[in-house]
Amino acid sequence: MTVFASALPWLLIAALAVGLAVAAVRVLREYERAVVFTLGRFSGVKGPGLIILVPLVQQMVRVDLRTLVLDVPTQDVISRDNVSVKVNAVVYFRVVDADKAVIQVENFMMATSQLAQTTLRSVLGKHELDEMLAERDKLNRDIQVILDSQTDAWGIKVANVEIKHVDIDESMIRAIARQAEAERYRRARIIGAEAEQQAAEKLVEAGEMLARTPQSMQLRFLSTLQDIAGEKNSTIVFPVPIDLIQSLTSRLAPAEEKPAAPPLPRV
Repeated sequence: MTVFASALPWLLIAALAVGLAVAAVRVLREYERAVVFTLGRFSGVKGPGLIILVPLVQQMVRVDLRTLVLDVPTQDVISRDNVSVKVNAVVYFRVVDADKAVIQVENFMMATSQLAQTTLRSVLGKHELDEMLAERDKLNRDIQVILDSQTDAWGIKVANVEIKHVDIDESMIRAIARQAEAERYRRARIIGAEAEQQAAEKLVEAGEMLARTPQSMQLRFLSTLQDIAGEKNSTIVFPVPIDLIQSLTSRLAPAEEKPAAPPLPRV
């Protein structure tokens, strides 16, 4: 009993030493870094692997360096042409400076989320609805550049921003459908008018070419008759040139009688 009582202090000291040693040893994964503070003052970034901290003197904050995915909640946006839409997006970012992410901002995840929401509303509000639907890649780049420039002081790199959904009211969807239909009808009218113009130009060229040689006009007329006769028709209707009718009527008409000469006076 006396031996155990005398060894008890040594056992307590050994247990305390083991506890301090366990508390001093930390293991960080490859994608983690430790921002170390010594008596409250920043003393460096350590890791990955095995690191030693002085118990009760040094504290650390773990920071994940992997790419994080931030889902931006749905935002109500009014476009430049006064159309109300609901837009949500996703932001891909990562921490490049662990010390800035811990020291310069209280919660970099929350700060980046709030900044992404504000930037999404401000950027999309400067564009019309057609630009939101057709130029989504350009809007993604604009938002990414703005976010990256503002989060650089926090040690955060915004890699990519993607707009996921642009929800529009049902009445606006019907209006867009009517607009698209009107646009297609306008293009069809323009294409038809251009076809008529080109056909008229070709007909003028053909007429000028046939007018150079009258024989070609007669051959064209006979070719047209052959095309009509090739069909199974009991009645054939074909055009007759006016020049041909005039020439036939002039030949069949009787010659006009010339007035008789007056008799010569007698001497």
